Amino acid sequence: MIPIFSQSISKYNKTLANINKKYEILKNYSDQELKQEANKLKNTNFNKDIILVDAFAVLKEVIYRTLDITLFNVQILGGIILNQNNIAEMKTGEGKTLVALLPAYLNCLQGKGVHIVTVNDYLVERDAHLANKVFSYIDIKVGMITQKTNSTNRKFEYEKDITYITNSELGFDYLKDNMAIHKHDIVQREFYYAIIDEVDSILIDEARTPLIISGITEVKPKLYNKARDISDILTNTIDYKVDEKSKSIILTEKGINNCEGILQIKNLYDVNSPWIKYIINALKAKELFLNNKDYIVKNNQLIIVDEFTGRIMEGRRWSDGLHQSLEAKENIPIEPENKTLASITYQNLFLLYQNLAGMTGTAKTEENEFSNIYKINVTTVPTNQECIRKDLSDFVYKNEYNKWEAIANECSDMYKTGRPTLIGTTSIEKSELLSTMLRKINIPHKLLNAKPENVSKEAEIISQAGEKKAITISTNMAGRGTDIILGGNPEKRATAIIEKYISDKEINTEEKIINKNEILFLNKINKFNNINIKQEIENNTLKDSNAILNTIYIKILEKCKNYSKKEKQEILQLGGLYVIGTERHESRRIDNQLRGRSGRQGDKGSSRFFLSLQDNLFRIFGGNKIENIITKLNINDKIPIESILLTKSLNSAQKKVEAYFYDIRKQLYDYDEVINNQRKAIYNERKKILNSQFTKECILEYAEYTIEEMLTIYLQKNKDNNILKQIIKLLNIKCNIMSLAKMNIYEIKEYLHEQIRISYDLKETYLEQLRPGLIRQLEKYYLLQQIDQAWQQHIDKINLLKEYIGWRSYGQQDPLIEYKNEAFHLFINMIMYIRQTVIYLVMRSRLIVDL
Repeated sequence: MIPIFSQSISKYNKTLANINKKYEILKNYSDQELKQEANKLKNTNFNKDIILVDAFAVLKEVIYRTLDITLFNVQILGGIILNQNNIAEMKTGEGKTLVALLPAYLNCLQGKGVHIVTVNDYLVERDAHLANKVFSYIDIKVGMITQKTNSTNRKFEYEKDITYITNSELGFDYLKDNMAIHKHDIVQREFYYAIIDEVDSILIDEARTPLIISGITEVKPKLYNKARDISDILTNTIDYKVDEKSKSIILTEKGINNCEGILQIKNLYDVNSPWIKYIINALKAKELFLNNKDYIVKNNQLIIVDEFTGRIMEGRRWSDGLHQSLEAKENIPIEPENKTLASITYQNLFLLYQNLAGMTGTAKTEENEFSNIYKINVTTVPTNQECIRKDLSDFVYKNEYNKWEAIANECSDMYKTGRPTLIGTTSIEKSELLSTMLRKINIPHKLLNAKPENVSKEAEIISQAGEKKAITISTNMAGRGTDIILGGNPEKRATAIIEKYISDKEINTEEKIINKNEILFLNKINKFNNINIKQEIENNTLKDSNAILNTIYIKILEKCKNYSKKEKQEILQLGGLYVIGTERHESRRIDNQLRGRSGRQGDKGSSRFFLSLQDNLFRIFGGNKIENIITKLNINDKIPIESILLTKSLNSAQKKVEAYFYDIRKQLYDYDEVINNQRKAIYNERKKILNSQFTKECILEYAEYTIEEMLTIYLQKNKDNNILKQIIKLLNIKCNIMSLAKMNIYEIKEYLHEQIRISYDLKETYLEQLRPGLIRQLEKYYLLQQIDQAWQQHIDKINLLKEYIGWRSYGQQDPLIEYKNEAFHLFINMIMYIRQTVIYLVMRSRLIVDL
């Protein structure tokens, strides 16, 4: 029976009915017949619309046979939406991992490769492993690329039908491919179809941060340390003003005078003075970036914490000297600054795909951005079972201390009643503050934040956050991608028991397993004390240790399933999972992600946010009106306030912030669109050269363009003979200037074209005698070298231009239009420079070959 969907998606009902009809037929097929049906799809003339029904039905049956899972109608609906290059908004616990398999299978049948992109290596490995179980049944190859994948294997993994990869690895591979010096070094194929998991996290949250491949430059620790010392002397509001909204620092006149006095210089803003950049960064490090919130210090290294996921970002560094300023602040070794060699934003990276789709639990609030920038629509897929979670009104306290005290008391009450509770915090510091408070009142709990000792336990902690009496503190959305199952995850629980048993007893050999006399492990675990591992081992006739443990695991798993089922019913009686938010995020979407951890698959649940007037959102965006009203009401500090006025004010503040950051991302997109078009042109030129066997024609083409460009200048300068001398010198040809000057412009052009070809043929003959093929290698080397060097210099100039173009607005000029014009002229100059330099180097090369 097909459910009744809303009008926007009811158009898919017929397709859904046809898929299920075909599926009912396939259920009666033997394994061999089902595989033959799949092979027919591979060999058919590819038309997605025609074979969609057959492909989805085949995969639905394959999933059932390999995983013992029958897809819900809403999951198939999600697959149809993804196949139409849309974003499917599906709530937590609705099985998005399996949904992605449907369009991935259909689109990989064309042989062009499908990428399933997600946010971290853990999810790549987990999802690729699951997909491989399914697709190995019908001979579809599944690839997987993580940070650990070496360059040799990457190409092999990209060649597979479906490849799971993180967004950062995909982007860096793209940039590396476009810096390759040989076509065999290129690992990626043309971008055809991508499904982005957690699409809002990648295309919205990370859209403000470009991917950058850097080269190391000279380190200047003295400048950073001196700037840090100056920042310690300067006083907030007197010497400088902090704008938390835009994360910027502005020096006051007094601050400028103080800096000039300390440094003993006349003008801090002198073009030859390096100090302003270092001082501003030092002040940002002092005021805007906090240890255990924005970054952590581990092994004498400063590591960024992702503000959206709470995860540490190994290998990532802030640019423009900010990272070095933070290292100076923390008194750890200052690493060299980086020079940008290549960069791209996620916005423009994913727009390279012919077909793009995405899925997430929260995308509707950013619908306009997805439509305007990425040209993809958001479609909300209904839940398989109605969501009955209660989102309770916010509690607002006058000060932060009372808020945390109330949260700790709430956790204590939940623990005593046995109701599992998940608390979402915005920073490591706040998560550890709550952890300390709970320890003081003897409330057992688990802490999950970006600290290295917690990261490895992420999935395990989150998967068991639905157990009775479980109190789990998590920064932001750490653990995203792992379901919270009420009553706990029986598989994880059974595995943990076996692993704990093995590690406790240090069992390494079969003899130890069979003959161990002091096995007391299960006596410590009352929930499972009716399983006697010692007895099981002594009674087991199997001699293989793995076989013994596997047999015991199956028995333990059965007990765990029964226990979890019973515990789930008890938790549902208590109201299901309770989610506590400790601060409203700048985006409603992030709050909804936290709330969405509760009420999975029709389960009961509730959520509530505990807030204070000192929270960032109130403080930066909320204004003083609310605080003034509450002060006048003279309410006791410990009593929370619930009010429509507060809720409206909060929603208004969040909308303001969302609009503010959307404007920033839109501006970034508009500005980056200019460099993106130039990047495409340069990368296409590189690709053409890499794949070409006839680079000679490219060199001669460069020479002819150069002749025309310089002759244009010759005419503009009233036929200045010095220009002709420059042309002859550049082309390295012998010619009489006076004879050339007597010709008209068309004769000069024809003559120079003829001379460059003759001269180049002679050089080619000479080099071919030294070693066959040498001239082609030389051409390719000079072309790629000069393109890369010029492009890197161009990026630096563009970044400087972007930084300072805003000042044009004071002259009543549109900075974006001015930026486009300036960037265009810089690009034209770069192209001319590349051509001239390549011609100069090739025509003047003198090689001695040791034969």
